[in-house]
Amino acid sequence: MKDASLLPVALFDSGVGGLTVLKALAARLPAEDLIYLGDTARLPYGTKGRDTIIRYTLRAAQTLANNGAKMLVIACNTATAAALPVLREHFAPLPVLGVVEPGAQAAARTSRTGEIVVIATEATITDGAYQRAIARIRPEAHVRGRACTLFVPMAEEGWMDGPLVEGVAWRYLEDLFTPAAPAPRPDTLLLGCTHFPLLQAALQNVVGPQVRIVDSAATTAASVNEELARLGLLRAGGRTGDRRFMTTDNRNRFARTGSLFLGGPLKDSDIELVDL
Repeated sequence: MKDASLLPVALFDSGVGGLTVLKALAARLPAEDLIYLGDTARLPYGTKGRDTIIRYTLRAAQTLANNGAKMLVIACNTATAAALPVLREHFAPLPVLGVVEPGAQAAARTSRTGEIVVIATEATITDGAYQRAIARIRPEAHVRGRACTLFVPMAEEGWMDGPLVEGVAWRYLEDLFTPAAPAPRPDTLLLGCTHFPLLQAALQNVVGPQVRIVDSAATTAASVNEELARLGLLRAGGRTGDRRFMTTDNRNRFARTGSLFLGGPLKDSDIELVDL
């Protein structure tokens, strides 16, 4: 029987946004083999109903499990909020981690005043997963959620900065971060979607330098590290792990946009087209 520690860690997202988590995980655990699936044919998940999101996520997770994996990471906030308990039950004893809890921990730890704004897809905000998670960690915190639906397609297009991006961001956030906004003003902005870090510079320009921006990628990588160590599944070092990429639509587009998220070249030939 193959040593389970030699199996890959599998990551899933509705598009390329979860590559921010893969990048953080590759930096923290370079010896681990990683498989990534982006369900770009069904993007975006954030405007869809909970039952539909669960159905899509189960199909994607099953594809990854069929390829062999020692851990499944839901690198999508919308899918985590809607489907994490279902996936944990369905795939037990395979460990399944999401990005909401690590992101909530990072925001609760970062905020000086407890005044936190979460921006995410409509589905994630409606579900209230971040609000509940932060409340468990820091009960006195005041958390406001704001759905920023257009950020996902902008990130997928590679639109990261400039007047258009900042204009859309200001339209979403003006009432929360304008100098005329009622006190107490937020001091922390939590990026509750793995697509949003690509827009971080533009968002910082909009909310101002005094607001700390937090995303869940690095914290999720730390959680994966801890859980693999706890289970005795960490792969020995001294090697660079393999990286395997799959998408459900348009390899060329995935490669082009994925290169922006990874900060390095990704070729069509690196990507496998799969059907869920």
